Amino acid sequence: MIGYLRKYKTGAICICPGVPNYSSLGETPQYDWIISVYGNDTEELPNNAPTSLGKEVTITTYVDANLYHDWTTGRAETGTLDFLNGTPIDWFSKRQNTVETATYGSEVVAARIASDRIIDMRMTLRYLGVPIKGKSYMFGDNQSVVTSSTIPHSLSYHRVREAIAAKVLDFLHNDRKTNPANVLSKHCGHIDAWPHLKWLLFWQGAPPLGGEVIPHKKGEPKV
Repeated sequence: MIGYLRKYKTGAICICPGVPNYSSLGETPQYDWIISVYGNDTEELPNNAPTSLGKEVTITTYVDANLYHDWTTGRAETGTLDFLNGTPIDWFSKRQNTVETATYGSEVVAARIASDRIIDMRMTLRYLGVPIKGKSYMFGDNQSVVTSSTIPHSLSYHRVREAIAAKVLDFLHNDRKTNPANVLSKHCGHIDAWPHLKWLLFWQGAPPLGGEVIPHKKGEPKV
């Protein structure tokens, strides 16, 4: 860790309050969940939260899993990275509590954990009086998990499907090479980790998720 800090002195977290621009994703698919077991489900909202004030925020989460991460127990690893607008604010990297025998199973468990974290974050922000802009965005690099979580009558994890049906989040696919959650779920060497760390901590030009940037102040590290 000390060697890393010595070599990469210019690393810093980019504070980007601007709302991410996901217009390039186009219209997300809409499904008729009324015919599913969830019915016309909606997000559970607190009835005693303060009035929301200030600028709206969008939650973005990247999720990934690594099958057979722990050779002693055979359990997989979950990694998630959470953004508020364009700013990374939280991360999660932990061994899963169950042994999965296929990548699909470990990725579904990771998606469920990420969904729970999004639901918790949305509730926390509301109690802090922060206005949330629409649905949250969750990105995973396993296409089969993303697909089975969004199509009705599939055998995916009900927790993820329920969150999607209630319009809490959209679960979208992204390429494995551009998924920063990889550094939180896998044993990564420098060659594999650097593209993700560069995007998060050593970015140049426009912010990672778009939007404006907090101006640099004297005495603070430049990015």
